[in-house]
Amino acid sequence: MVADGLRVLFCGINPGLMTAATGHHFARPGNRFWPVLHLSGFTPRLMKPSEQGELLSYGLGITNVVARATARADELSAEEYREGGQLLSLKVARLRPRWLAVVGVTAYRAAFDDRAARVGPQVRTIGDTRVWVLPNPSGLNAHWTARTMAEEFARLRAAAED
Repeated sequence: MVADGLRVLFCGINPGLMTAATGHHFARPGNRFWPVLHLSGFTPRLMKPSEQGELLSYGLGITNVVARATARADELSAEEYREGGQLLSLKVARLRPRWLAVVGVTAYRAAFDDRAARVGPQVRTIGDTRVWVLPNPSGLNAHWTARTMAEEFARLRAAAED
């Protein structure tokens, strides 16, 4: 789900088991990525995970920090995150999206060894690509509601339109 020169390349932590089984990103029914993407104005309608191919027409793509599928992100090792961050940096340098949006502050901190990172735009760039950390839309993330996540996603959308 990537292409050269995207407006935003969203980056999940790693595929969940449902994503691995279906081949569709953020496929688990409790995941709020697709509703939040729509509520924030990135897509004109609520899309299903099986429609992920349409994202490219909006200048959006999806990848992951770590390729290995797990039931929970806490099953990943620190080494997998570090290696994933290095591979992601190479991918971003090659594809040159305007923004890299890492979905999950804990994953961003581990992948890029930035323990002070917070949700929002980051100082770090990868080439000319700016970096934004978004809240994790997993249903397990009780700190953020769909509405508050959509507000943060909308901040990124506005920045990506400038």
